[in-house]
Amino acid sequence: MDLFEAIEARRSVRKYTAEPVPDELVRKVLEAARIAPSTSNTQSWKFKVVTDPSTRDRLRELAFNQRFVSEAPVVIACCLDFEAFAERGRRTLELVLKGRVRPSLEMMLRSVRGGRDKELDPERVIVNGAINVSIATEHMALAATALGLGTCWVRAFEAGKVEELLGVPDSCKVLVMLTLGYPAQSPPARPRKPLDEILLGSDHFRSISNNNNMTNT
Repeated sequence: MDLFEAIEARRSVRKYTAEPVPDELVRKVLEAARIAPSTSNTQSWKFKVVTDPSTRDRLRELAFNQRFVSEAPVVIACCLDFEAFAERGRRTLELVLKGRVRPSLEMMLRSVRGGRDKELDPERVIVNGAINVSIATEHMALAATALGLGTCWVRAFEAGKVEELLGVPDSCKVLVMLTLGYPAQSPPARPRKPLDEILLGSDHFRSISNNNNMTNT
């Protein structure tokens, strides 16, 4: 399966078979994350692979009883590693733990507009770190698809309790849980906006047929 086939075939899978995922395939999926791009090559991510059934059951509970979280034979906790940003990251983590800084759209906008303003460093760390983890996570989702596996991003969970359960170090925060396994369903493609609705001032490409637009979820 080539890259574009994987992009078109990827779905959010919420039903899995009980078949274990071979370690070799899990390593390939993780390798896709390892080589992902990141801001200034900070590689600000850490991953925790969970296969133990009782731990997955507890993760399901902490994910508001989303059943597929425990049904998937593998769950990967994708973490933002503040230590990757060295002293700036440690200072940001202190502010996060004290409730002084929280990621938000407003923060992202200020960060983008703020240039190199040192006062905005904590915000930049959070925004850049979250982007890095997101890129690496989607690398894993696409690699899994190419290997015949299914995945689903999980963002609704009690992060602090998940971190405690998994023994995540204080320097890291779990941003995403990615379920991984052999699909027990073939979800239909969800509609996507046509290309001409997502382009800004690009009239040259508006003539492209809408039939070529992808319709994944």
